[in-house]
Formats: sequence, C-alpha cells, structure tokens
Amino acid sequence: MNFFERQRQVRRLSTRLVLLFVLAVVGIVVVVNVAALVAFNATTADPGQLAGFIAMVTVATLAAIGLAALVRTLALRGGGGKVARELGGVPVPANTTDPELRRLRNVVEEMALASGVPVPEVYVLPEETAINAFAAGWTPSDAAVAVTRGALQRLNRDELQGVIAHEFSHVVNGDMRLNIRLMGLLFGILFLTVIGRGLARAGVIGGGRSRGNNSGGSAAPLALVGLALLVAGYVGVLAGRLIQASVSRQREYLADASAVQYTRQTRGIAGALKKIGGLSDGSELKSPKRDEVGHMLFGEAARTSWFATHPPLADRIRALEPSFDPAELQQLSRRWAAAAPSGRQEDVAMGLAPAAPGQPGAPGRPAAAGRETSGRARQAQPGPPGRGERIRVAPEEVLGRVAAPTESAYTHAAAILDRIPDPLLDRARDREAAVPLLLGLLLSAEPEVRQHQYAAVAQRHGQHLADAALRAADDLVELPAELRLPLAELAFPALRDRPDPEVESLLAAVFTLIQADGAINVTEYCLSRLLLAELEESLRPDSRWRTDRRKLTDTRSAAATLLAILAQVGHPDRGEAERAYQAGVGTLLPGTNLPYAPPENGVLALETAWPVLDGLRPGDKERLVAATVAVISHDGMMTVPEIELLRTICGLLHCPLPPMVGDVTG
Repeated sequence: MNFFERQRQVRRLSTRLVLLFVLAVVGIVVVVNVAALVAFNATTADPGQLAGFIAMVTVATLAAIGLAALVRTLALRGGGGKVARELGGVPVPANTTDPELRRLRNVVEEMALASGVPVPEVYVLPEETAINAFAAGWTPSDAAVAVTRGALQRLNRDELQGVIAHEFSHVVNGDMRLNIRLMGLLFGILFLTVIGRGLARAGVIGGGRSRGNNSGGSAAPLALVGLALLVAGYVGVLAGRLIQASVSRQREYLADASAVQYTRQTRGIAGALKKIGGLSDGSELKSPKRDEVGHMLFGEAARTSWFATHPPLADRIRALEPSFDPAELQQLSRRWAAAAPSGRQEDVAMGLAPAAPGQPGAPGRPAAAGRETSGRARQAQPGPPGRGERIRVAPEEVLGRVAAPTESAYTHAAAILDRIPDPLLDRARDREAAVPLLLGLLLSAEPEVRQHQYAAVAQRHGQHLADAALRAADDLVELPAELRLPLAELAFPALRDRPDPEVESLLAAVFTLIQADGAINVTEYCLSRLLLAELEESLRPDSRWRTDRRKLTDTRSAAATLLAILAQVGHPDRGEAERAYQAGVGTLLPGTNLPYAPPENGVLALETAWPVLDGLRPGDKERLVAATVAVISHDGMMTVPEIELLRTICGLLHCPLPPMVGDVTG
C-alpha cells in the first residue's frame, strides 16, 4: 500500500469514524429520552406535549455532546505538544547532553530528515516506567513524539529506532489527524457521565434534605435523570472503545510494517514488542488520561480492556517474525525478573555506543554530544549529492518513495548530520541562535545583493538582528549548498518554540530577505517557502475536516504553471524544457493540449497555485506528483536544484518525500 492509497484509507476511516460517532450519539439520545420520560412521568402526556418534550431532551443531549466535543477539539489546537503535556510529558531540550535524551533526539532528527517532514517536538514521560510511545498533532508541522522513561531505559538504539519509525509512519500517513480528532469526539460522548454523576449526586443529596424537611421526594426525578445519564455515558464508553478498536487495530500492523521498511530490520521493533511482553510493567500507563489516548499509543495502554485498541502482542511479533513462539515471552519474563534489561548497556555490547566517558554519546560530554553515534546506520554511507552533481533515479522509484523512506534514506540522513559541523548543529538547536542562523542561510552570496538585504532587515527589524544574520552568513560560507535545507529543517523546533509574536516577526524578516533583491532563485524560494509553510501550520493548526476533493480538470491552470516552472528550472534550453513539460502534461492529463508558457515572475507564480493543488483528491495528487517526476526525469537525471524543488512541491502538497539517493554522476 503506497502513500496515496493510505490517504484514501484514512478518508474511509474518517467516514467510518463519523458514522460510528453518529450511531453512538443516537443510542445515547434514546437512553436519555427513555429515562427522562420515566423520571418526569411524561409518558401519559398528549402527543403534542410528548413530541415537544422528546425534542427538548434530544436537543439538550445533542448540545451537551456537541459542545463538549467542540471545546475539547479546540483545546487540542495547541498541537501534539498539548497532548504530550496533558499526559505529564516534559520537553527534551534540543541541545541536551544527557546520553539517553541525546540518543532519542538524534534518532528523531534522523528519522525526520529521512522522512522529509519537519523535526517534531520531542517529549519524555518521566513518571511512566512502562515501554510506550505516541505521535500526536494535526499536521507534521505541529507534531510531537513522546516516549516513556521506561522506553528510554529499557530499549537499545535499534529498538528505540524501530519504535520511533513506527510513530513516524503515523506522522507521514496522516493518522495523527484522525487520532486527535477522535480524542475530541470521544470526550463529547463521555462527557455525559460527568453530568450524570453530578445530577445523581445532587438528586440524592437533595432527596435526603427533602425527606428531612418532610417535603416529599421532589429531587427523585433529578436523581433518575442523573442515573440515566450515567448509563448513557457508559453506553458512550462502550461505543468509544468500539470506535477506538475499529480505527486503530489494523493501522498498528501497517505501522509495524512501515517501521521495518524504514529501518530494513525487524529486530528493532520486534525486540521492543518482546520487552513489552516480557517485562512486568509492559506498556501500561499510569496516567488517568490513558484511555483517552489509547488508540494512538505504540502499545496497549492498560492490561485489560473490553475492546483492545491494538492487536494481540504475539500476533504483532509473529507478523514480523513468522517463526516466533509465544512461549519465548515467558522465558524472557523469567530472565528479566532477575535483572531488567538496560538499553544503554546493550548499545555498548553491540558497538552502538562507547563505554568510556569522554567519548561521543558518553556521560559527561559537553554540548557537542549532539554527535552521539548512530552505530551501524552511519557506516560507509555516501553523503548527499553536491551542487554540481546529478543523480540518476528512475521515475517510478521516485514516486514509490513518497512518504516511504527506506534504510538508504535513513542512513543518508545520518550522513547529512555527520557532514554538518558541530558548531552549526549546536546553533540550529539553540533557541536564540537559530533565528540569525536561518536568516544567514537566506543572505545572498552576491556582495551587492547581500548589502541590500542587510539594509532592509536593519530598517524593518533592527540593527541587532541584521548584524547577527550577517555574522551567521559569514560562518556559513563553507557550508555546501546541499546541506542548507537540512540545516534549516533541524532549526525548526527551536524556531517553533518561540512565542507567537516572535515567530510572526521571523516570518516577516524572511519575506524581507527574499524580496529585498527583487529576484528570487530556486534555492531561496525552496528554503523560505518550506519554512513559512511549516511555521504557519505550527502557529495555526488546521483542525477542520479537510475535503481534498478537487479534480485535476478543475486545477489545470495551476498544474500547468507548476510543470512549466519545473521544466524551466531543469532545462536551460527552451526546446528541451518544452519537451520535458509536455512529458509531464502527458502523464497528468493524457490527450490534453496545454501550451508551454512559463510565467514571467518564475517560482513566485506558484504562490497562488499551492492552495488549489493541495486540495486535490489523493488519486489526482498522485498523478500530479508523477507528472512532476516525469518533467524532472525527462533527461534521466536530477540536479540538486531540481531535487530541492521536487521536495518543496511534495512538502507543500503534504506528500513528504525522503532524500533522493541514487547513482551520482558528475
């Protein structure tokens, strides 16, 4: 199942979620109406009064459920970090020197670069000793990945990598959006239990006082309604568990398979599942909110559940290792009861971490601990192509990589991190240094243009920021062009961590730099457009029910603009560019005549095209990506500017593309 088929599946799951929610609400309304009729003795009323009474109760019940779901959904607009903090999560600093936390951040950063998505916020749940994890958020730009303290302590690097890869599959495939929306709907269903408990308590207390005052059982109807709402609420609990199980179980198998695809080894994620089954804490969380987030966790939130949100543990392991014998879990349990496993010690034994202090990843190393080893993932892996190099990649191979990073993409990302100097990595991860570093990346190499940009920033945003950006640009002179976009992506968490007004000011400064020289090149546009989109989505997460129902026939003009610009960038000769363009049109809309007419303002013409193209249906979006690949690969090769533009296109269409790795030629 490729990315676009998975998107269609997510849409079907969304439809199923709405249907199940509606059925649950109908059942709750029926229970509440029956209880209200009995409590207020309304069954003997005339038909008109009876219909009015039922309508009033129905409207009140629907209003309570809808308002509760809406309030909860709005409260979750803070993104994945909001969910993590509600469960007791603590942010992991980007520049942490703690060996376990450094290892976690390195794995997350490598996985983000390999997946073609922004680096998410990273949290640890310090009070949770079990092995579990989750990813939450509305979009990849406001996502957060959280792991328990037990996962950090018990899992070795391969196993932690497998768990993080599992969670990243939820990030890139759009599962997070469905998960967080489900949280809001479930809260609406369960809210009636809160109201019912309060009314029942008030009715009992009120009834006792009435009897003491010899005024009869006037509070009895209130108590009956409260009890009815409690019953209705537990009907909602049952429905909620059914919905969670319906939405979650099959996706866990897919996420496990994706984790194997990412890392090209089963021992990591299978080992993590075995440790869940063999350790006494398992994957059970202590948080009282565990049931609310059960459907988005790596493992089952509780040991017993009416309707499990995850497949049986043995079945998940057997899907990864067909020869697995469940009796092995009992053997592991007996062994670990005497001495629980240590992930760090296992890393040392496997050569994934040094044993002695003072070495990379060892305790006591200062800020440069960002260079904690990735072990086997970093061995003999070629770096990204240089600016003057070209990559030979088959079109079908590129399309198949959308949201499907492989081991080569993961090790490629590790190589990118290795090539970026430690001081620049430290600045990218620093909350204060990241802003001038980013602006420095956008300053032109041409002295006259740079001076014009410097003056514009100083005038609009202050001399201090302009000077800091200029110093950062000088420090970036030796950084290869192909590493600039990854460095900006690594700086994203530090930028997102700033207050909203500061982020808005940063967005304005980026626009100032881009437009200061009056001419924007492809590299500047890609870097700025991706950053702006990510920051805007993180500031204003879109919690609406997206339709994505536009057809290609309705977006021909925007698609033609995109293909024309892509052909112009990769083919200086107009005749060759036009042939590449027509190859793309033939893939997109066979038999359609769309003349080659590149816009005069170049890549800036795409600003009006993105909202239109991002609304395409998954199948049509797949054809659009295929058409862009057909244009780029018309000559059988891809240059670095073409790769950057292609990754920008996929990023803005929410079809994340991992780094391109292929046969490099000069």
